[in-house]
Amino acid sequence: MQKQRQKHKLLLIQDVDGLGRSGDLVSAKPGFIRNYLFPKKMAVAANQHTLRMQDKLQEERRNQAVSDKADAEALAQKIDGKTFEIEVKVDPDGHMYGSVSTLDLVHLFEQEGLHVERKNFLLGQTIKQIGTHTIKIKLKEDVPASFTLQINSDIEILKPAVVEPIEQPAVPEKAEEAKEKVEAVKEEVPSKKGKKK
Repeated sequence: MQKQRQKHKLLLIQDVDGLGRSGDLVSAKPGFIRNYLFPKKMAVAANQHTLRMQDKLQEERRNQAVSDKADAEALAQKIDGKTFEIEVKVDPDGHMYGSVSTLDLVHLFEQEGLHVERKNFLLGQTIKQIGTHTIKIKLKEDVPASFTLQINSDIEILKPAVVEPIEQPAVPEKAEEAKEKVEAVKEEVPSKKGKKK
């Protein structure tokens, strides 16, 4: 008979992404509890003593949610619909060296005085092309925002010039003259076939 691993009941003291919010009763694997939640003081074992804290934690979390939502909406107003520019290194053909990742976006926003975490950018994969890109963000309390990212190259990309073919003027008289000269030379040169030694 196999031993089933038991998940332990916990009371979250802080929000934990993918697990729950402060004041929630949750279950987690022993290793996650021992190595992450307990050392970081994000949760406590659920028992009669700790469960008395639950109502207080949930009330604090509701108040925090109102504050977080107001902050997120203010930040969304500063971001929503704006265009941010970033310059990248490219080769002479206009292909980027590397790509633009969420970490680059975090640094770009920090330069603008805006604090947005990597996890907030809804970027499926890194951007590998220069040009204009629309990027969505999900801030705290699921407040949405989006902005335009203009990726510029660090050098001016030279586009090959279109060369129009030069039309040669028609010179039929000269072509005919040349043909007649060739015929005259052929007649003057004696044929070698008829000569015997």
